Amino acid sequence: MTVTTRLTGTFIGAAIAFSVLASAAQADRFTFRIGSGHPKGPAPYVTTMSDYFVAEVKRRAGEETDHRVNFIESYGGGIAGVSETLEAVQSGLLDFGGYCVCFEPSNLYLHNFPYFQPFGPQASSDAISAVRVVYDQNPWLSDVFEKEFGQTMLGLGAWDNYHLGTKEEWTQVSDLKGIKIGGAGPNLPWLEYAGAVPVQSSLPEGYMALKTGVYDGWLMTPAGYNGFKYYEPAPYYTLIGYGAMPVVVLTANQKKLASLPEDLRQIITEVGMEWEKSNGKAMDDSQAAGLAALKENGAIITELPDAVRAEWAQSLAELPRTAAADADARGMPGTKVMQDFINAAKAGGHVWPVEYDLH
Repeated sequence: MTVTTRLTGTFIGAAIAFSVLASAAQADRFTFRIGSGHPKGPAPYVTTMSDYFVAEVKRRAGEETDHRVNFIESYGGGIAGVSETLEAVQSGLLDFGGYCVCFEPSNLYLHNFPYFQPFGPQASSDAISAVRVVYDQNPWLSDVFEKEFGQTMLGLGAWDNYHLGTKEEWTQVSDLKGIKIGGAGPNLPWLEYAGAVPVQSSLPEGYMALKTGVYDGWLMTPAGYNGFKYYEPAPYYTLIGYGAMPVVVLTANQKKLASLPEDLRQIITEVGMEWEKSNGKAMDDSQAAGLAALKENGAIITELPDAVRAEWAQSLAELPRTAAADADARGMPGTKVMQDFINAAKAGGHVWPVEYDLH
């Protein structure tokens, strides 16, 4: 072998080695896009996405691997609105997305099952625990994200207990007849008993809608009602206790997640479940803080008498059966999912004000 040949071989070998090292170094740095249609702060689940999920993935990646992780965070609809986040994660516009399935009534109809069974667990921690049991017993729920929308579900979030805010004071249910009340969509049937006029809407647009008279009230949790300052145009807040709603999901683009090194992928998966576990207490604390803040900010808070609440629940006794049958007709395991939720809630100690019969 000539000197020239040896040098050429050495040069090629060095170039290949340098290329491999450069590629490895580049691969050790990851920048992810995470987003939600709701803003951080007024929407507590988004706050935990940023303060817990993002922070913990970055910390663990830095401490346990050679990878360096950065997140571009876009909340409040910066990249995708509340009804666009599912598609944004599916297309890869977002690597991670947090969203309420309530804004996907067609794509994720059955995933709204807690909304179809109102007056469920009042504490978010209890509700998330019950819904986790349902997801574990019904893999179909998670499979939908993967098979139909190219996403991996990392964890469940929630809204805290739902109540009703209005612009005008009311003392009996008949006072609500004919007034326009906004909500997420799947919760609007709750208003049938009162004879109110339900209107599909979303939190970011609610303040101006209330202020300008488009709506006269809103179905919302204390944290959301306070965070979006709905108490200003609609100061009357009645504690009805429709229940906490674990209808928020945090998902990852499936292809992006699969392309990551195994150690980083494992961290993301583990932190997603830890995020879910942290959300129960976070939402319970958020509800308590939200109620306290509403009082401090001048909201007039009253509580619905137990007898009226029981009557309201009884008026909605057919809603779970109808929704379950609708899901069954669509080829979904509607009756099983909803019965599993009733059973899990009861096992957790919840007493329903009405016995829902799904058959």
